[in-house]
Amino acid sequence: MALERRTLGRTGLSVTALGYGAMEVRGSRIWGGRAVTEHQADTILNAVLDSGINFIDTANDYGRSEEFIGKFISARRSEYYLATKCGCTVVHRDEHTDDTPHVWTRENLFRGLHESLERMKTDYVDIMQLHNPSVEQVEQGDLISVLQEMKQQGKVRWIGCSSTLPHIETYISWGLFDVYQIPYSALERVHENTITKAALSGAGIIDRGGVARGEPGVGLGNTDRWKTYEAAKMDELREEGESRTTFLLRFLLSHPNIHTTIVGTLIPEHLADNVKVAEQGTLSAEVYAEAKRRLDAAGEKPV
Repeated sequence: MALERRTLGRTGLSVTALGYGAMEVRGSRIWGGRAVTEHQADTILNAVLDSGINFIDTANDYGRSEEFIGKFISARRSEYYLATKCGCTVVHRDEHTDDTPHVWTRENLFRGLHESLERMKTDYVDIMQLHNPSVEQVEQGDLISVLQEMKQQGKVRWIGCSSTLPHIETYISWGLFDVYQIPYSALERVHENTITKAALSGAGIIDRGGVARGEPGVGLGNTDRWKTYEAAKMDELREEGESRTTFLLRFLLSHPNIHTTIVGTLIPEHLADNVKVAEQGTLSAEVYAEAKRRLDAAGEKPV
């Protein structure tokens, strides 16, 4: 069974509904990440492509992520669409940790672009995203013009922004970004209607954080969010043998305006499980509607 593909808004790119978030191969120096060996990175990145996933998201400040993509799958470049982010810098703090401040200037955006292209051994990226700036920062740095210049040079095919409310409302009104990356899950529904609004404007939608970073005791799940899950009695809606994480991923895939969701893992077995869930497809219309009704009642509502 093949993974479902959806059209990423006006880009026209046919992307798998399940994408891969390459932040998971960043290494231990960035944001408390896990140590990653070259063998692990090689194995998981090639497993992603072997599974049929054709969308990979990374960023200039995701540690070794771009380096590993270039080293281990650049020879398979025709098999995947590649999204990265700019505006980032990496600053050495101590022997164990790097900081990642953002610098919103033309010089730094182009520095990031050229570094990313070199690391990933490619002459273009499909989507270049601003890495969560405020509206004021975008305007002060004339950042849209910088992205458009990258596009005119043929180094970027489409431009986007990783963003949240309230800034994304202004960006949608501009109508200039081709793609938005937005956090959303059943346990974090604040952007549910914003996603629809952005998609109706013609933009492609990339979701992040869709499975709440795993179940408690397994991943980095937020305890308060799982209390909401339990208050909404979501377990009553799960099919027999279906895990909570599986249910959450299927809930996410049921949103009609999300085109791809990026899920990261270092473990091939977890990747295979995610692919199976994506192949299983969306929740039934009845279960999806009831899940949203229960979450509303439990206080987890979109704005």
